[in-house]
Amino acid sequence: MAKKKKLSKKDQKRLKKLTVQFTEYLISGGVWFWSGYILIIGLDDYIGLFWANLIGNAVGIALNFLLQRYWVFRTKKSGKIAFTAGRYVVYTLLNAFLLNYIILYALREQLGIGPEIGQFIASAFFTFWNYFWYKVWVFPEGSKHKKTVVKPRVRNVHKHITSAHH
Repeated sequence: MAKKKKLSKKDQKRLKKLTVQFTEYLISGGVWFWSGYILIIGLDDYIGLFWANLIGNAVGIALNFLLQRYWVFRTKKSGKIAFTAGRYVVYTLLNAFLLNYIILYALREQLGIGPEIGQFIASAFFTFWNYFWYKVWVFPEGSKHKKTVVKPRVRNVHKHITSAHH
């Protein structure tokens, strides 16, 4: 019988941190999902799937960005907000508006599954897809994307030039 290798304290701490972070991510995603779901389902019959998807996801996205940035990935540096928001917008435009719409449209047209169920199917895919991309590209940890500050070079000036005594 093989012995189980025990995790080091450092690995246990890292695993706990990732577990907490993923749980917070799931809660934040739930806020996006349910706010978007309610609006998509509520508006679909009145304004069509395209506009319902656009409005529902716009509301969910705004809430999700704030939760992901300040709570889940804790990127609080004010100087990084434009950088992070830019990446979030690009990523989200491709996923929430384009890919989610394609998934919902394909499910409806090809399989006869309406957005009431289709949004659950799409969200199952996006749960893991988004976590990976948020973690490595949108809200990266570490120093990979820190601003580089260039300090001016101080020139050595000889004492006799700057001295008031000649």
